[in-house]
Amino acid sequence: MTSRAFLISGLIFIIFAVSLGAFGAHALKSMLTIQQIQIWKTATDYQFYHALGLIALGVWTERTHRSRLTTIAGVLLISGVILFCGSLYLIALTGITKLGMVTPIGGVCFISGWVFWLIALLKNPD
Repeated sequence: MTSRAFLISGLIFIIFAVSLGAFGAHALKSMLTIQQIQIWKTATDYQFYHALGLIALGVWTERTHRSRLTTIAGVLLISGVILFCGSLYLIALTGITKLGMVTPIGGVCFISGWVFWLIALLKNPD
């Protein structure tokens, strides 16, 4: 993936995080329990943080150099948003707690993405 793909992904994720956050705070507030709203809020928060991370990764790879490590980092961050945040959105909406088995996989993707980016940074002498 290119730095442009990371930037585009990050911006799309931010647009959706803001939109879904507003939707949860207003439209869903009367339909969901306090616990479900908290799950929804966690999903939007993590989506926002990692979208910013993708944008930063895109800027960094554009200014330094793209490597296999940065590509892996970006793919893992994108996967984390889809798996972690996506599973939390579904849990909040459906109440199907078994979907929570997917959430830790997304969390591992997040952590791994940050670790791969750190390794790429440490390997880059610039």
